[in-house]
Amino acid sequence: MEKIFIFVLVLCWNVFLCTACELSNITIVLEKEECGACISVNATFCSGYCHTKDPNLMYPHKSEKQVVCTYTEVIYEMVKIPGCPDNVDPYYTYPVAVDCHCGRCNSETTDCTVRALGPSYCSLTQD
Repeated sequence: MEKIFIFVLVLCWNVFLCTACELSNITIVLEKEECGACISVNATFCSGYCHTKDPNLMYPHKSEKQVVCTYTEVIYEMVKIPGCPDNVDPYYTYPVAVDCHCGRCNSETTDCTVRALGPSYCSLTQD
């Protein structure tokens, strides 16, 4: 009976972790070098755990696709950056996640690296 309880517990734990990919609130910094300003905006992004297997040691000839918590759909919002000269478009368009799922990271539209700059990075304040 104890083995069945542990099996059910592990199964429920895996199901919970597999569905933990969800929308989260985040504050990101937007910048336009021509305007000399960075501003913070609130947005949503996808965050959470996706169950992944790495059988490379067991089956070295089989390629497994790693999955991450990523967006299913995004919308684009626009904000005006203050302090822009007259000859510079002051508007900045940025993506906001609307729905999330566990899937492959699309490197054409997403920074899939582990060591990204981070949402609060502003190059204009760096020396």
